[in-house]
Amino acid sequence: MEKALWYLLAGTRGGENRARIIRLLDERPRNANKLCEALDIDYNSVRHHLDMLEDHDVVESGDQEYGRLYFLTDRFDRHRDRFEEITEHI
Repeated sequence: MEKALWYLLAGTRGGENRARIIRLLDERPRNANKLCEALDIDYNSVRHHLDMLEDHDVVESGDQEYGRLYFLTDRFDRHRDRFEEITEHI
C-alpha cells in the first residue's frame, strides 16, 4: 500500500486532488457528484481519480449504480499514517 500511495499522491499529476478526495471521504461517504461540488473540479476528472484510487484499493464503492457512494477501504485505514506522511511532501 505504501508504494501505491506514493505513486497516487506524489508520483503523478493528480496527486493533490486525490489527497483532497481521500480527505473528503474520510469525513463521510460521498458520490462523484458531491465530490465535484466540494472540490470544484469536473465530473470526468473526479471519476478518473476515483477509478485510480479504487484500482489501488484506497477506496471502494457501494453496490448501487446511480449515486454510487465511495468509502475508504479498511486496508487504507491500516496505512493512514503513511498517507499523512506522504501528504506532507506534496
